[in-house]
Amino acid sequence: MQLSFDEITDGDQFEDLVADYFRKLKDEPENNITNVEVLQSGVGTDGGRDILIELDLSDDIKIFKRKWVVQCKFHKDTISPGKINSINIPTLVHSYGAAGYLLICKSRPTSGLTEFFERLNKECKDKYQYECWNGNQFLKKLYVREDLHPVYFPKYNLNISSLKHKA
Repeated sequence: MQLSFDEITDGDQFEDLVADYFRKLKDEPENNITNVEVLQSGVGTDGGRDILIELDLSDDIKIFKRKWVVQCKFHKDTISPGKINSINIPTLVHSYGAAGYLLICKSRPTSGLTEFFERLNKECKDKYQYECWNGNQFLKKLYVREDLHPVYFPKYNLNISSLKHKA
């Protein structure tokens, strides 16, 4: 059995998974993250922001903050620019004082969307960062987050636990 988004019931649970993933980042010392604040937008129209993440990072000299605007797309189909074009992403990032925008998709983005993000990264005069994680990229990150498996992937977790006990 593989780790799969098939156990995630809807977009709200996917958003909760993303939020919990970022909350757990501070537990990994190699990240140099000392604190994580996660603000979810709640139910209803979110204006392009599902989650606002504020990371406190340490470079052994000083702790500094970095904010990311995160949008979650829990769609079976590929994600195209048309699914996010109702918002001006650089303006959204600026309005939150963030360093960048992260789109996390259940499926894959279209080539048009990846080209759009490449253009934003290349041409943004404010030097904001624009990232897109497809479902497989996010699953790879979740695979090592075993503490999230019982909550969000109970069938997978049960299967892995039974295999460990047999060994």
